[in-house]
Amino acid sequence: MCGRYVSPEEAAIARAFHLGARSDNPFRRCFNVFPTAVVPFVRLPSNSQEPELAAGRWGFVPHWWKQAKLPGASINARVEEAADKPMWRDAWARARCLVPAEGWYEWQTVARTDPATGEIRPAKQPHFIRRADGRLFCFAGLMSRWKDPQSGEPLRSCAILTAAAEGPLARVHERAPVVLPASAYASWLDRKLTDPAKVKTIAEAHAAPEEFTHWKVRLLVNNAKADGPELIEPVEAEFR
Repeated sequence: MCGRYVSPEEAAIARAFHLGARSDNPFRRCFNVFPTAVVPFVRLPSNSQEPELAAGRWGFVPHWWKQAKLPGASINARVEEAADKPMWRDAWARARCLVPAEGWYEWQTVARTDPATGEIRPAKQPHFIRRADGRLFCFAGLMSRWKDPQSGEPLRSCAILTAAAEGPLARVHERAPVVLPASAYASWLDRKLTDPAKVKTIAEAHAAPEEFTHWKVRLLVNNAKADGPELIEPVEAEFR
C-alpha cells in the first residue's frame, strides 16, 4: 500500500514535467503527505491536450457518492480490481491522473525485544523508498469530481494505484504503489483511452523494482504533524 509519501515542491514538479505555473498558492515540499491532505496531481483537462497541475483531496470520493460522510479507506486502489469495482471503474476508464512524488514510506513488520522484560513482540519499522537515481517520479492515480449533496460545494479527489510488491521491495511490504515510466505518462492521461484492458496494460508496465532503493527511517513519520528532511534520514534501526 502507500499510506504516506514525499511530495515535491510545485516548482520542481513544473520543471520535471514541463507544466505551467498555477495562479493560486504554490505547493511546498512535504515530507509527510498523509491521507485526506490536499495534494498536487497532473491531469489532462477536457478542453486541452496540454497537461496541467491540479489539486485535490488524497482520499477518493466517487462522483456518484450520496452521503455527507466521505468514504474511508479510499487513498489506494488495487490495480487487480479497479477496472470492475464500482468505487473505481468510472475513473479507471475516464479520469486518470499522475501523482508526482520523491518517494514513499512503507512499514516492515519486525521483531522487537522489550528491554524491560526481554519479551519479543512484533513492531513496525518504517522505510523510505525512492528511485535510486533520486529523480522525481509519478504514481498512477485516479481522480474524481464530487459535489456535496448538502452544500453543493465541489470536491476534487484522487487515489493512488497499488500492486503486489516485487523484488527487493517485497521484503519491506507486500504492496507497492504503481510507479509509471515516463514513457507511459501520455497514454495514462489520454482521455480517449477508455478500454479497461488497455488501461490495465499501461498500469502493469510499471517501473522495475530494481530502479528503487530504500532504508530505515525514524518513527517520526508515524506522527502526521511531523514534517521535514529529518523524516527521510537513514537510521541503523529504530527497534533493537
